[in-house]
Amino acid sequence: MKGSQDHISVLRKSTVIITCFVLLGILALIALRIGSVSYTNSQIIESLFDTNSTVHTVIINLRLPRVILAVFVGMCLAASGTLLQAVMQNPLADPGIIGVSSGASVVATIVFLVTPSLLGALPLLAFVGAAGACCLIYVMAWKRGVDPVRIILAGTAINTMLGGVSSFLTLLNSDNLQGVLSWMNGSLSAKSWSQTNVLIIYGTIGLVLALFCIKAANALQLGDDMAKNLGLRVNLMRVILSAVAAFLAASTVAVAGMIGFVGLIVPHIARLLMGSNHKSMLPGSMLMGAIVVLFADTVGRTIVSPMEIPLGIVMSVLGGPFFLYLLRRGRKEC
Repeated sequence: MKGSQDHISVLRKSTVIITCFVLLGILALIALRIGSVSYTNSQIIESLFDTNSTVHTVIINLRLPRVILAVFVGMCLAASGTLLQAVMQNPLADPGIIGVSSGASVVATIVFLVTPSLLGALPLLAFVGAAGACCLIYVMAWKRGVDPVRIILAGTAINTMLGGVSSFLTLLNSDNLQGVLSWMNGSLSAKSWSQTNVLIIYGTIGLVLALFCIKAANALQLGDDMAKNLGLRVNLMRVILSAVAAFLAASTVAVAGMIGFVGLIVPHIARLLMGSNHKSMLPGSMLMGAIVVLFADTVGRTIVSPMEIPLGIVMSVLGGPFFLYLLRRGRKEC
């Protein structure tokens, strides 16, 4: 009986993974086809060999990098959220808890409003700000080890303080908010291959590191006492997983801006469909994150065409009701 159940479980997980790949391929094709001007499949294929055509320029230089960027944004944020939920032992944890969003936000606000000459270095500077905020939270939370509750409390305090700094800067520079508002709303609009290549490099590194964290994430799920009894260094594992999660989220925020709810809701979906074993759940979260972000970005740029709704706003509209559903579901289970 147990072997039969294991077989069914493996079959179900395999079906989910295959379905995710198929959905991702379909969404990518739809995203390449539709926009302010729509193209057929044959036009897209022909454009690959006609480098002087307008279709080639639109598909290769505008839509394809945006599709790839959406995929990596979704994978990185979903993987970051999955690792943080294991670290905090809290299904409501997301990258904002460790200060990634607030740290990057302060630096981006300074660059946009105070030193616009440094806009070319924004991805690197935003990453430095995010990493600095994350380190500060862990320093404040450290007391003979890292406790998830202290991380959450320190994160809440630091995020509030940094949010106040961002608000103060915007008040002082209220005449020049267009660029920073677009970044803070999270958008993939007007992104080129240069930004896409940056996230491909950093995202690939982070995702590979995340896969190496699967064993540690499963151990943390057992609780600190059980993990210690197994001879594992809980504090060190928690710091390493948090560092990888911060690296993933900060890389994404630095390139695409502030995008919420992906790291929160996608791990829940993966957990419901594939179980809590990170060996299958983490890769599943990556694929589902790519699907969710690509779908949201495609909806945002086409639903009120020729205008675009920033990705961060679409995710808030989609993610808010789902988050409320999770709260209601959790209450009923209790």
